Amino acid sequence: RKDCHVCRAEGFSAHARILVSNGARSIIATLFQVTSDLLGEGQAGLSESAWRRLGLTDEGITVSVAHPAPVESMGLVRGKIYGRRLQRQDLDVIVHDISAGRFSDIDLSAFITACSAQTLDLDETTALTNAMVNVGERLTWSHAPVADKHCIGGLPGNRTTPIVVAIVSACGVIMPKTSSRAITSPAGTADAMETLAPVALDLRTMQKVVEAEGGCIVGGGAV
Repeated sequence: RKDCHVCRAEGFSAHARILVSNGARSIIATLFQVTSDLLGEGQAGLSESAWRRLGLTDEGITVSVAHPAPVESMGLVRGKIYGRRLQRQDLDVIVHDISAGRFSDIDLSAFITACSAQTLDLDETTALTNAMVNVGERLTWSHAPVADKHCIGGLPGNRTTPIVVAIVSACGVIMPKTSSRAITSPAGTADAMETLAPVALDLRTMQKVVEAEGGCIVGGGAV
């Protein structure tokens, strides 16, 4: 609530980044405030994602809130803004902080703008790619080669993915394809594929499909 005594005492305002903890589990959250009776005095509401990550099991559990520690990797971003090349270890730290939710939307915008204005060279691009791979969950497949395809996207009537995946997997190449739902076009690739088969598959189900068929087309958001 906007009149919450904790917010007033700690200086928490709308869109502030706060550390929310439940025992050993914690998250960095963006604060939104309400002026209605949606929340009672001393209550805080959480998104479903925050609820799961904090391991909460029931309403009424007490959580603690605090100011998060400064994001030190933003100093590396500022260095990039002023023309300093990012080293492999720099990008490892930056991507790890992004994955952990420590970067606000403004911080992310600063990083993207810095990389656009001070273009990444080949070494930086390679290091950024490796950092993104290492911070995520990785899948392994029964045999090689493993291929992927990309297209420009957002083109109505562009449905090459189902055709390409079918041909490539029929030739013995593993192609675990993730596609997006509609963004700019009337229907995304995943939407089109969903008229033929389910696309909202979790990782385990996706792996079963690929092991059986050599390829798949699934919604990237579900994965």
